[in-house]
Amino acid sequence: MTTDYNPKAIEKKWQNRWAEDGLYEVNEDSSKPKWYALTMFPYTSGDLHIGHWYAMAPSDVHARFKRMQGFNVLHPMGFDAFGLPAENAAIQRGIHPYKWTMQNVENMRRQLKSIGAIYDWRREVITCQPKYYKWTQWFFLKLYQNGLAYRGKAPVNWCPNCQTVLANEQVLGSGGCERCSAVVIRRDLEQWFFRITKYADELMQHEGIDWPERIKIMQNHWVGRSDGTEISFSLDHQAVNESEIRVFTTRPDTTFGVTFMVLAPEHSLVTQLTTSEKKAEVEAYIAKSRRLTEIERLSTEKEKDGVFTGAYVTNRLNGDKVPIWIADYVLLGYGTGAVMAVPAHDERDFAFAKKYNLPIRVVIAPPDWQGQDLEEAYIGSGTMINSGQFDGLSDEKGIEAISDFLAERGWGGRTVSYKLRDWLISRQRYWGAPIPIIYCDGCGIVPVPEKELPVLLPEDAEFKPTGESPLKYNEQFVNTTCPQCSGKAKRETDTMDTFMCSSWYFLRYTSPNTDNMPFDENNIRYWMPVDLYTGGAEHAVMHLLYARFFTKAIRDIELVEFSEPFNRLFNQGIIIAQKQKMSKSKGNVVNPDAYVGELGADAVRTYLMFVAPWEQGGEWNDSGISGISRWFNRLWKLVINNYKAKNENTNKELKRKLHQTIKKVTDNLEAIRFNTMISTLMEFTNYLGTIKKAGSITAGEWRQSVETLLVLLAPTAPHLTEELWQRIGNSYSIHNHPWPVWDEELTKDEVITLVIQINGKMRDKLLAPASITEEEARHLTLSRQKVKTYIDDKTITKFIYIPKRLINLVVK
Repeated sequence: MTTDYNPKAIEKKWQNRWAEDGLYEVNEDSSKPKWYALTMFPYTSGDLHIGHWYAMAPSDVHARFKRMQGFNVLHPMGFDAFGLPAENAAIQRGIHPYKWTMQNVENMRRQLKSIGAIYDWRREVITCQPKYYKWTQWFFLKLYQNGLAYRGKAPVNWCPNCQTVLANEQVLGSGGCERCSAVVIRRDLEQWFFRITKYADELMQHEGIDWPERIKIMQNHWVGRSDGTEISFSLDHQAVNESEIRVFTTRPDTTFGVTFMVLAPEHSLVTQLTTSEKKAEVEAYIAKSRRLTEIERLSTEKEKDGVFTGAYVTNRLNGDKVPIWIADYVLLGYGTGAVMAVPAHDERDFAFAKKYNLPIRVVIAPPDWQGQDLEEAYIGSGTMINSGQFDGLSDEKGIEAISDFLAERGWGGRTVSYKLRDWLISRQRYWGAPIPIIYCDGCGIVPVPEKELPVLLPEDAEFKPTGESPLKYNEQFVNTTCPQCSGKAKRETDTMDTFMCSSWYFLRYTSPNTDNMPFDENNIRYWMPVDLYTGGAEHAVMHLLYARFFTKAIRDIELVEFSEPFNRLFNQGIIIAQKQKMSKSKGNVVNPDAYVGELGADAVRTYLMFVAPWEQGGEWNDSGISGISRWFNRLWKLVINNYKAKNENTNKELKRKLHQTIKKVTDNLEAIRFNTMISTLMEFTNYLGTIKKAGSITAGEWRQSVETLLVLLAPTAPHLTEELWQRIGNSYSIHNHPWPVWDEELTKDEVITLVIQINGKMRDKLLAPASITEEEARHLTLSRQKVKTYIDDKTITKFIYIPKRLINLVVK
């Protein structure tokens, strides 16, 4: 047997052994506490880069730790396999998306296995396979049957390059498509939606789950609840049937200051209200606004502009005729699509009124205001003026009084508005789960019967971008019979947003081979919710929000009994290279395969956790991983080379150091402080190296110390520790060995008394742990009040420290 550390041979050997023995295969076991540890599954891009490892290796370490603590651990892996990138890549390469995707799955699975993780590959899920998306379609039908899925016409974000609809969350801050960066425009299309707004208030509640505060804030901001008042403005126009236009406002106290109204360009009343004289100008403005994304329209940097329609509404509170304008800073999806403009008390309205010479009427008096024109909008508190019977009220009381007044007369009242829009799931692309709906001229919208699922993607579809779904041109797919009347009918040709696939994949892991239901009810009760979910913070308002909605929706359909899918969420940072985020265009992508081949997976795993706190991220550095490799080589020699004891007496300091190490490593793993955990293990390795040279502990103590070190390191470096565990004569497998526990009494430092001298004379005494360092002793000494009285206005020329005995300050 070789005495050299050869990670390449060792790692392949143990990965094969673990797989052959089914060491990490996991089944439901009611005799053990369960622990469901989940990492966000990767998209099938083709190759795992070091960023994937940064997400996956540390999460595996924590899962291994929980397993050794006695938990029955489920830590599964799968592939997010539908979506635009696969389809675009397939178009560019002239290869079918399924073939391209599955080739990537094979390669990524190989790379994932090289990590040495405890994934039970029997539980793998791949979202583009019919046995998975059958149940994605089944869930769609359940949502539809319960009024949570519906079809409606709406303006949507359209990427002209990808030729598909994008959710608001998929449009970049610059107004570009998140996939290709092309400028996104607006189009009106018949779309399928999920009624996520029904759960708006519940999605803002994060009680009972341990999530980062910033994620909770981001989700609450995205839902955007506003408590305010709806106000009716009277409309008397021959061309329309409506007798009012309603607006939502959080400032009803300013209603007497309304001098114009603004409608969203898409508002259904715009074309009916616009006078013939204004028609051309309004139509041109509408066309221009459609070329802008919502983000661009709402940008604070964009100058606000608009067009007068020629029509008016009446302010019921004072009888004023209020001109109706259209402007692109008003969005149809927010509030009512209409805004009452109060330029004296709103910065945006003030700028608009100044630009178009519209009246500015002060109705909340600023402090010491004498009636002069405002130089800018006053948005602070004050007293109501020019407001009829409400004059003299504070703005706060005015909000209540006017809300009550409007409600009494049926002109409005208190209400709630949200920024959150229903989830648009329709995609005009091929590579996604087909929406299981049939259209019949006689029966209307008809859901596909459950027994006919899955609705399969046709293999011969032309998946090139045309602006419409490629499925639309596949007659064999489109033409079908109505399940209700058996007449001729057509299938829905849109596919589902891939976020639908990832909204329930964590449920499928619990019973991936169940073929009569999406999951086994008993397994769901055993495993769910997920105990620890790890992944990037960039998913805060997409995947994480959608998964929470989906869970709450199927709870109400009585498919599950819990309300939150993930008990604890941890967001890792980003690993960078050459001071920049990794990207192929920058040429700084780090491929882990080469490092695994040379230094081993254990070294890569350990370095990624040592480089920086996991939540912060850090920079890849070749010299850093070389340092880890050198540590492993020292550890290898430390363990396999014989120990020669020169002392047969028990070493109290060793016991204390051993139990302190167990406690620190355990606490750091529980708190996901991987970098400090590894530092502690390095320190203990160095300590044992010193002990070995001196031979200052018994042979029994040495073996106990080495075994404990290996067990503590096992989650981090599973291959190295498995090999060394066997080489020192222990039975297979170290990963089935229980996690060590510490004795709290033995972790306490021995307390010593340090004499403090100043210029050779004793001036004070200091109680300190025996392990105190010189730097710690210096800090404690100089902070003592008694010492300060002797050294004030003096210069310390020398600091003398004799460990465990005294400190002497030489001062002038």
